[in-house]
Amino acid sequence: MSHSPATPRRRPGEQILGPLGLAAAPLSPDDASTHAFPDGGRWRTEIPSVEGPEALDTVLREAERLAVPVHRVSQGSGVWMLTDDEITEMVKAAAEHSVELCLFTGPRGTWDIGASTRTDSRGGGPRARGHAAVAGCVEDAVRATELGVKCLLVADEGVLWTLHRARAAGLLPADTTLKVSALIGPVNPAAYAVHERLGADSVNVPSDLTLDQLTEIRRVSAAPMDMYVEAPDDLGGYVRMYEVAELIRRGAPLYLKFGLAKAPALYPSGAHLREAVLSTARERVRRGRLVLDLLARHGADEAMSPPGSRLPGALRRFPSDG
Repeated sequence: MSHSPATPRRRPGEQILGPLGLAAAPLSPDDASTHAFPDGGRWRTEIPSVEGPEALDTVLREAERLAVPVHRVSQGSGVWMLTDDEITEMVKAAAEHSVELCLFTGPRGTWDIGASTRTDSRGGGPRARGHAAVAGCVEDAVRATELGVKCLLVADEGVLWTLHRARAAGLLPADTTLKVSALIGPVNPAAYAVHERLGADSVNVPSDLTLDQLTEIRRVSAAPMDMYVEAPDDLGGYVRMYEVAELIRRGAPLYLKFGLAKAPALYPSGAHLREAVLSTARERVRRGRLVLDLLARHGADEAMSPPGSRLPGALRRFPSDG
């Protein structure tokens, strides 16, 4: 995926803006991330909202047709919305294509019976309410990993810490990775560092963080970052395609998530949403192709992790024996 020497690195529009006296300020090496994935790559790709075997097949076929490398796919409805056979089919297909499969764990407050999430303040948001919800998330984690899933998506700090402790104690496979959902993504460097120490192997930050705020995070944590290049409407609907090269420069190691604005809500998914699930899956891959083409035009498509890469490298943790 490296760019050709015939395509020198440049910033958007500079070939016109420079001669007109409108050039952007020079980039400072002081705000660039010094971190990378353990394979040496600085960015990977992710297709979110892949809600079942048929959607995964759609993504894999479209990715092959459009030559879009996919490192990870993630699902949002939850482990509990899939049968064992469906999970097994997804695990097999992902493994055959060297793609990491990440499934969401269990109950969350926004689907629970509590009224606080329906108030203007949104109460506790998607976090797990009470022991029963935590237990449901743990049950999902056990079931998914027993079926071969290696990446779990979480939306609660307590669930994250519990699953990390289970992993450290050998109760979950040691190579299980834990991914923090955009629904609880940290918005400052102190909170980001706490998520890393609680066991996160990648952390989804809100897509409205500024470039300077990404630099602030990178000064305290090397944990991989997930960020929607295009965010769903319920996460803001932001489209930041022209900033991708700078997002990588500031935020590496970074998963580029190809979401979709102006699309119907899909969670919890099912046959009643089949056409929307499949059509949006195809379009998310196309959005990825647009981003990769843009990076190539700017000579900024170097340093992608090799296909099949998934592990985050050594990260800092709180002691897990307490």
